Amino acid sequence: MISTLLVANRGEIACRIFRTCRALGIATVAVYSDADADALHVREADTAVRLPGAAPADTYLRGDLVVRAARTAGADAVHPGYGFLSENAGFARAVQDAGLVWVGPPVKAIEMMASKTRAKELMAAAGVPLLAPVDPAQATVDDLPLLLKAAAGGGGRGMRVVRELGALSGEMAAATAEAASAFGDGEVFAEPYVERGRHVEVQIMADAHGTVWALGTRDCSLQRRHQKVIEEAPAPGLDGALRTRLHDAATAAARAVGYRGAGTVEFLVAADGRPYFLEMNTRLQVEHPVTEAVFGLDLVALQLSVAEGEPLPTTSPDPHGHAVEARLYAEDPARDWQPQTGALLTLDVPDEPGLRLDTGYTGGDTIGMHYDPMLAKVIAHAPTRAQAVRLLARALERARIHGPVTNRELLVRSLRHPDFTGARLDTGFYDRHLDALTRTPDDNADRHLAALAAAAHAARHPDAIGTSRFGGWRNLSSQPQTRRYRSEPDGAEHEITYRTTRSGAIDAPGARILTATAGHVTVETDDGVTHRFRLTTHHDRVHVDGATGSYTFTTLPRFTDPTERTEPGSLLAPMPGTVVRLADGLAPGAAVRAGQPLIWLEAMKMEHRILAPATGTLTALHAAPGLQVEVGALLAVVQDAQEEPTP
Repeated sequence: MISTLLVANRGEIACRIFRTCRALGIATVAVYSDADADALHVREADTAVRLPGAAPADTYLRGDLVVRAARTAGADAVHPGYGFLSENAGFARAVQDAGLVWVGPPVKAIEMMASKTRAKELMAAAGVPLLAPVDPAQATVDDLPLLLKAAAGGGGRGMRVVRELGALSGEMAAATAEAASAFGDGEVFAEPYVERGRHVEVQIMADAHGTVWALGTRDCSLQRRHQKVIEEAPAPGLDGALRTRLHDAATAAARAVGYRGAGTVEFLVAADGRPYFLEMNTRLQVEHPVTEAVFGLDLVALQLSVAEGEPLPTTSPDPHGHAVEARLYAEDPARDWQPQTGALLTLDVPDEPGLRLDTGYTGGDTIGMHYDPMLAKVIAHAPTRAQAVRLLARALERARIHGPVTNRELLVRSLRHPDFTGARLDTGFYDRHLDALTRTPDDNADRHLAALAAAAHAARHPDAIGTSRFGGWRNLSSQPQTRRYRSEPDGAEHEITYRTTRSGAIDAPGARILTATAGHVTVETDDGVTHRFRLTTHHDRVHVDGATGSYTFTTLPRFTDPTERTEPGSLLAPMPGTVVRLADGLAPGAAVRAGQPLIWLEAMKMEHRILAPATGTLTALHAAPGLQVEVGALLAVVQDAQEEPTP
């Protein structure tokens, strides 16, 4: 029996495993980097052990330090979570060699599935359907488009879609470099890229006594940068024959490697309904809660039971209803999915029947630059798919999330998009719809009304927002007054004119303020509709939460500050991160073309390209591989070819 469990991970998944441990009476041990010293998973654990350093390579990826931490803290078992060392056979072996229980599959199974290329060979022998591999050196136009994938990779790292033969060699080099950096293994292979394919997977659970469960299907087709955003169970629109084929293939894959514990077999389902094996994840998946909701299971509890040698029931439980999960990220989808950092001031998701929140953050925590930008997973379960989707969209819409920009609005719009509600799903969803999903509506009536609520709040509570931004300027209260706000993240400006009457009421064109207390404002429009808003202020920012959505405004000064300007052609770091490489031959004086990638910046487990803003000459370069930069740091300067040289 396991008495004390160390979780070799951080954030949301560590907190989720601790929750099950508390229910089972198992003591918990956390490990943490210096950057995570005050993290939620550290606060929730019974014991915590520091891993000196901040970067993953120095902390959570140091298997030797994690094993030492387990022994020091008196743990008798280790759960790897997902990511980091969860699919590292050497780490699993080291845990067992130290006399600890490994809450995961056999080392041999991890080894056999660690390389996607070797896993495909094994699956072919087991009769699992596969895409035929393509030799990049022999590829022709007829083989396009191709998908390049890191053999040892995951999470979208080291993946490229190639649509032009001339770009193949360059993309191979880039994928190889990224794979080597992320996984220590630069092997990359190519296979046909299936347009409009669906990402469908099967959750498996196996014990040491020969029982293998295939726990339904999940659809994970909505992805950005080959990373999942919205997942659901069961996968909609599959006929009985296809579901049976997927279950049989997943079970065959598990038996072929002598699998034990929780795992996932992933497939690509083409538009014609033919499934192809992608990979087997020898760990718990991020999206496991939708399967738990549908089958009424605790997969972590089952993992622990299997690790203790207990048998599974010979048959799995029956599924009920439908579940949908949305991953809430600190990122800006409208700006190439740029990760965001900073203080998470508020994280408040409605607690209603059918809803579940898995998170590694609470209000007041800080989102750093070192790790994945996922803040939380919100899961909805209901009798039907339509009901679950509606419940989840409304929960996200009502959530109060203050701080860095998130993908919350994108999630709500995605869940309500006709292609999603109609179950017309494929991995190209965001390629086709991202611009529309992130576009600021032409009709800004709701946003303008929220800005009016912010102005009314400021008028009644002038000390709530620092007045230095306004230079101490005041109008007579009886005269029309104006306040200016910039909404985030779209940058639209709102000028609000209002008047305080002799009775103290606040009137504005088309609306009047009924109440304006310290945290709430009620606005009645001329059509007789009452709108209620909840307001929170932090310095010069106002967060306004209403029935139609949430808005963030920055107060603007009456007059523009001429010092708030940036040198033309400056390339600024869009986020804190580490410079990983520069374009070949990049140096001051080099000629560059508009849109050319110049600098690669790694932040929060993702690689971002900094592009030349114009065709011209690189006049300054401040970036170098290995340099850590803060947001807004000057990386380089490009002088537009149309500009006159600076004297």
